[in-house]
Amino acid sequence: MSAQTVIGIDVSRDWLDGFCLPEKQRFRFQNSPDGHARLLETLQNMPDGLKIGFEATGGQEWALWRLLISMGLNAVQLPPAQIKAFALSMGKHAKTDQIDAELIARFMAFRPEAGRTLPDVKLQFLRALTVRRAQMVEARKRLSAQISARRKQGVSAELEDMDSSLKAFLESQISELEQRIESVIAEAEELSAKAELLRSIPGIGPVSVSMLLAEMPELGRMTATEAAAMAGLAPMAHDSGAMRGKRVISGGRRSLRHVLFQAGLAAACHNPVLKAVAKRMKERGKPHKLVIVAIARRLVTIANAVLKTALTWRISSAA
Repeated sequence: MSAQTVIGIDVSRDWLDGFCLPEKQRFRFQNSPDGHARLLETLQNMPDGLKIGFEATGGQEWALWRLLISMGLNAVQLPPAQIKAFALSMGKHAKTDQIDAELIARFMAFRPEAGRTLPDVKLQFLRALTVRRAQMVEARKRLSAQISARRKQGVSAELEDMDSSLKAFLESQISELEQRIESVIAEAEELSAKAELLRSIPGIGPVSVSMLLAEMPELGRMTATEAAAMAGLAPMAHDSGAMRGKRVISGGRRSLRHVLFQAGLAAACHNPVLKAVAKRMKERGKPHKLVIVAIARRLVTIANAVLKTALTWRISSAA
């Protein structure tokens, strides 16, 4: 392990629980401006060159992250799936904020290169918009399921009107968010250039483009395997001895993976190269879901290659 001082912080709505290596020092502060100030006082007494890490927690870590970066500190965001896998590898099954903080610190000491750096302001805003859109889409999906169930049971006209009004409101919110997302991408030169490249790939539409830009800013700077793993589309082995288990996908952002699955459905029908791949897999008897996941995985690796080369998609890009 590295001798560098590393600090793992478990960020919750109300508290910051920290663990420092190699000193094995623990601390706890409120997740508030006053707590952040006390944390900075603690960090000032630590050696130079320290590294701070915390899991992605749906945005609760962003205020602290921005503050630490503004103070010139090295702070990174870590994927929860990697921390969970690291915990399992160490035989850790218990879960408390204090245990999580220690696991984060030990993971950083074991994998010092891991972690995502703070995106610029435009990308932060884009990510906030895509997260909000995903929440609205999920709310619409739940509402549609509830409306369908109520209609089977019989529902009054008044309740049906309320359901219709709520669904219309969600639709308008989603539409407004999509317009804001398009504006943010168009106003940022780098994002706009990347979006144009991604849109050249048949199967990747506006929603897929915005999610890839927001959730995978590293796209174009990684290997194909890394890109598939970050999207949660890499098949994981479950083998032991002579037994060969079923490969499954895991990790990655659920909302991103869902969008890419939808893109895989479109690509399997409209992308001239991937349509042929899907056809061959189906002829070999592969299940429909496995085929679409494989196509989605190919889409991510193609997107990675297109951004890496800065060349628009062509048939040879998917070879």
